[in-house]
Amino acid sequence: MPVESLFPRLEKLLPQVSKPIQYVGGELNSTVKDWDDAGDLTVRWCLMYPDAYEVGLPNQGVMILYELLNEQPGVLAERTYSVWPDLAKLMREAGVPAFSIDAHRPVRAFDVLGISFSTELGYTNMLEALDLAGIPLHAKDRTEDDPIVLAGGHAAFNPEPIATFIDAAVLGDGEQAVLEMTAILQRAKREGLNRQDTLLELAKTGGVYVPRFYDVEYLEDGRIARVVPNHPDVPWRVHKRTVMDLDEWPYPKQPLVPLAETVHERMSVEIFRGCTRGCRFCQAGMITRPVRERSITGIGEMVKAGLEATGYEEVGLLSLSSADHSEIGAIAKGLADRYEGTQTSLSLPSTRVDAFNIDLAQELSRNGRRSGLTFAPEGGSERLRKVINKMVSKQDLVDTVTAAYGAGWRQVKLYFMCGLPTETDEDVLEIAQMAREVIRAGRQVTGTRDVKCTVSIGGFVPKAHTPFQWAAQADPETIDRRLRLLKDAIRDDKSTAKAIGYRYHDGQPGQVEGLLSRGDRRIGAVLEEVWRQGGMFDGWSEHFSYDRWMAACQTTGIDVAWYTTRERDELEVLPWDHLDSGLDKEWLWSDWQEALAEVDLDDCRWIPCFDCGVCPQMGTEIQIGPTGKTLLPLTVVSAPAG
Repeated sequence: MPVESLFPRLEKLLPQVSKPIQYVGGELNSTVKDWDDAGDLTVRWCLMYPDAYEVGLPNQGVMILYELLNEQPGVLAERTYSVWPDLAKLMREAGVPAFSIDAHRPVRAFDVLGISFSTELGYTNMLEALDLAGIPLHAKDRTEDDPIVLAGGHAAFNPEPIATFIDAAVLGDGEQAVLEMTAILQRAKREGLNRQDTLLELAKTGGVYVPRFYDVEYLEDGRIARVVPNHPDVPWRVHKRTVMDLDEWPYPKQPLVPLAETVHERMSVEIFRGCTRGCRFCQAGMITRPVRERSITGIGEMVKAGLEATGYEEVGLLSLSSADHSEIGAIAKGLADRYEGTQTSLSLPSTRVDAFNIDLAQELSRNGRRSGLTFAPEGGSERLRKVINKMVSKQDLVDTVTAAYGAGWRQVKLYFMCGLPTETDEDVLEIAQMAREVIRAGRQVTGTRDVKCTVSIGGFVPKAHTPFQWAAQADPETIDRRLRLLKDAIRDDKSTAKAIGYRYHDGQPGQVEGLLSRGDRRIGAVLEEVWRQGGMFDGWSEHFSYDRWMAACQTTGIDVAWYTTRERDELEVLPWDHLDSGLDKEWLWSDWQEALAEVDLDDCRWIPCFDCGVCPQMGTEIQIGPTGKTLLPLTVVSAPAG
């Protein structure tokens, strides 16, 4: 049956809210397909980024899946984002349910609500969206009339804290997964399968995690005894999906252009996926292994098509460490040559000190304004950088930044973390010394006093599937005390204080993120209580309430310190052990021990393999790309027998 647009009812509310344009839809390159394009067999996806429009619209993951799905016959995809509290209040009063941006159709009318989580702090926004849509919060309470609620993104690599609320989760790259799921859903519709049997068919693939088919058993001390399947047809472990040939998936071909201001006003191309630098704190670098580069030709074609489709004047070359692309110099020069004399500029995200060179920076800035440079040493002292495997000496950093100042740059940003394993006050105070030396060296090479350096500090949060998944997290009081010490140290030297900017995040949001990042299913009760007490947009400082989270933990009987500041031992069953990121747990533990011994590891792209488990010689399956071309093997780690 046709589903009518909610816009006539929504339009009456928009004059009463801030930034109403974000709810209107109709962006350049957006798609509105006929609801009944393929009759009863149409599979309808509603893709959500659980944050405000200004953050969610530029998200590459949602944009890729949106375009890919809408290219398929018999498939429809629309988008939704979190609505601000002002509109949420009015929607409840007027009885207007959650809607898609593209055609303003009710979210509950879709077959799948796919939510992409970049951070655990978006979980409360998911609960708000479910409630606004009229979808029961708990998966067990949903009926045949409700969509399948699917989680993806980096935070889905430990979906246990939201296991009560989701029907399924997908680990890893989504391009193939959504096509495979769509085919299963079409077959389920054709065969008249009910909700339970449809979820079972998804779980049987081995690449979709359905929490209802797994039971968690606990020890008397609260630790997990085991996670065991409760159905004979589902695997003991669920594997991640890995796209090996990025050139076969050149998405987005026609990037969305927002109607309202967003956090990134540019056209972006992912130049490679994965990272083998081995930074022990970095979940993204670990779970996206192995490295897969897009070719120079593929990058050039995507840039050309994207600029023509959008009219943007800036191109972001994205990856976890873009300067590590084996042909980054040729890529930058080729694009700079092609767009010389135009208004098109190129940009990279934060750059590793040891991957940066002036020639590359000059190519990137040839056609555009010379913006500031960002480097991420992460740890304040050389000792601590060995612990985290970020091997950059202070002299390397000073030399690199000095070269940048000498080549005409005047502004650099240095990013560090506070609360890293084994960290001391002295490690943090070395950040101030490093910043002072950067300023002095810059003044010396330029002969001026107009050089600037901004020190930005974030709190360390241990993440699943990393060597630091066993680490104790520093408590907020320790983080805040060290941040005050650092601030005082920067101010103490009057000769450089005005040239050094200082930005930081206090320790309380990180403590909550840590609770969610390594939590188990029992944390779902905390999450629900926080939302019922008004919690949402926890990634925004003006909406986040640490007291609300701590009160919810007390109400639900959760010991926060047990989940955050407690160090785990080698044999403890971790909540995500049944979810296979490809990394061998024994290797992760070995790397954790080497971190404690302050032993660093080289990048395994250029030296013999460390045997982390991501690149096994055995156990592969063949991928089929969207063009029908056979791709490289997809790594699948075998599940245990029992």
